[in-house]
Amino acid sequence: MNEVINNIYKRRAVRKYKDTPVEKDLVCRIIAAGKMAPSAMNRQPWKFYVLTDKNKIRSYSKEIAHIALQGVKDLSLKEVVKMSLGLFHFSTIVDLVTKSDHVFYEAPLVIFITSPKDDDWGALDVGMCAQNMMLVAKSIGLETCPVGFAKFVMKTPDYHLLNIPDADIVQLAIIVGYGDEHPKEHEMVDGNVFYV
Repeated sequence: MNEVINNIYKRRAVRKYKDTPVEKDLVCRIIAAGKMAPSAMNRQPWKFYVLTDKNKIRSYSKEIAHIALQGVKDLSLKEVVKMSLGLFHFSTIVDLVTKSDHVFYEAPLVIFITSPKDDDWGALDVGMCAQNMMLVAKSIGLETCPVGFAKFVMKTPDYHLLNIPDADIVQLAIIVGYGDEHPKEHEMVDGNVFYV
């Protein structure tokens, strides 16, 4: 198998990281790969906000979890269960008690990716950008996980500290680091390919 195909098949969403910072040159390589993604009319709408301060990452994680759970009061029981499972990603009771970061999983690097609010294709463009970043991270010995809940950062009291312009929206974040777990491969869903 060639390296690209191998990285596609080997990449996993990792939620446990070693307490080792990611070198700046590797961060630059990951972001450069994101910038090479295709985008509608080659607008390249993405912007990257890089966070490496452990205390700030934990603080944003707590604020995001709090805000996400505040919305629960207006949901049905079924929606509450679905949202909770999505937020904590089937964490064990031990994890819930011992871990202090249920959004960014104590990763040493969080990259928020934004696009303009008025860009109808921004979310799709950022998705392709994020996939490039995660595959390159895998190829240089790092692990990642895309975090959709990261968009709740826009409702946190400290959001302004990220200096993201009002015209932009956080689409997602990617957490990056040296993995400390090896998630098994998920089975692919069958019966979803149709030749027409």
